[in-house]
Amino acid sequence: MSLLSLRNLSVTLRGRPVLRDVSFDIEAGEVVGLIGPNGAGKTTLMRAALGLVAAEGESSLAAMSPADRARHSAWMPQSREIAWPVSVETLVTLGRLPHGGRADAEDRAAVDAALARMQLDPFRHRTATRLSGGEQARALIARTLAQQTPLLMADEPIAGLDPEYQIATLETFGALAREGHGVLLSLHDLGLAARHCTRLILLDKGRLLADGVPGAVLTDERIAETFRIRAFHAETDHGPIFQPTEVIR
Repeated sequence: MSLLSLRNLSVTLRGRPVLRDVSFDIEAGEVVGLIGPNGAGKTTLMRAALGLVAAEGESSLAAMSPADRARHSAWMPQSREIAWPVSVETLVTLGRLPHGGRADAEDRAAVDAALARMQLDPFRHRTATRLSGGEQARALIARTLAQQTPLLMADEPIAGLDPEYQIATLETFGALAREGHGVLLSLHDLGLAARHCTRLILLDKGRLLADGVPGAVLTDERIAETFRIRAFHAETDHGPIFQPTEVIR
């Protein structure tokens, strides 16, 4: 079942085209990595898909009412500011607002599960604004998980996390996909994208260049042209290895 459908999505900001004729679908069970150089249009695409910026074309999410959209898709933006000195548990509970926020048994179970998944139960009663930057990022991911939506969208969710929690977070997204959710996330780390995403969508200069399994998207020719790098890649018993090695000058 399609959880997100985009057709010829285009965005112009301040008279400059930043996204042009992007079309794709996201199905349940997928972890889709949105990759591309800085300025490729990744954040704009996600915001336009959610109806947060004006766009031409069609987005199944943007066509929903705000209430339906909040129950269908959870969104974690790149900005990670926590404005109020509330407890981590209270912060994560905010993810239940689209479902009525009644603080009933269902809400408590969702919050408990999200805290456990992000290994935050020991921080439950800590003031969120006093956590480290990485811990705050994990708390905001937990808030997104507590929303329990069919589709989860996250803009650079693992930026600033140490390697353990980068991998653990991507493993959590993979587990959600296996449970029947869909995940769309933007990533800069091509190695982690190759290992943990079932599919990659490559953007450059606002256009979709490639869409497919990681090995088909991250070809030598394409990464040289788009990212101006060379990379080592191999299939191993531990999964695919993709390691950028040098800049093409």
